[in-house]
Amino acid sequence: MKKSNNPTKSKIVSAAWQLFYEQGFDSTTVDEIVKLSGTSKGSFYHYFESKDSLIGSLAYLFDEKYTELEKELDYGKNAVDNMLFLTHELCMMIENNIDIGLLSRLYAQQLSKRGEKELLDHSRMYYRLLKRLVQLGQERGEITRQKSAAEIVRMYAIAERALLYDWCLHGGEYPLTEYACTVISSYLSGLRADKN
Repeated sequence: MKKSNNPTKSKIVSAAWQLFYEQGFDSTTVDEIVKLSGTSKGSFYHYFESKDSLIGSLAYLFDEKYTELEKELDYGKNAVDNMLFLTHELCMMIENNIDIGLLSRLYAQQLSKRGEKELLDHSRMYYRLLKRLVQLGQERGEITRQKSAAEIVRMYAIAERALLYDWCLHGGEYPLTEYACTVISSYLSGLRADKN
């Protein structure tokens, strides 16, 4: 499912995730999603094969958060600091607003899914924003040029996915934001241009 600017589809996704968070995935029905979104069942099935097909849309819900966060970035700051800010804010959103069971389902779905996987869709805001920050950091001499911007973003995404996967494996028993910031900070410190 590619993110579109279609307001009907966006309403369905937003309503679904609100209900999933409030009452759980299994307890939420398509009828409830349709009612809360103010759309129709026909519209729902035009965009989604089933309620299960909404799981992948969580990746695009994260992108909506990145779109909001982009407005808060201070491009005068070091690019690495801006990347850490993004990690902190996304992990806070996940800890406070996303049921760990739903995040676990997303990973399970992506692992078994054939074809396009939302977490690897490089047209997503997540990848575009990170690449822009890395390129800016490279241009200003803040981030090493020993690796391409695309390779740095790829490794960064791998590190973040690993953190989220591990947090799911442990049932959320440790503070995601605190651990993520520590791990990502260590990873990013090796990319600073003055360290190379």
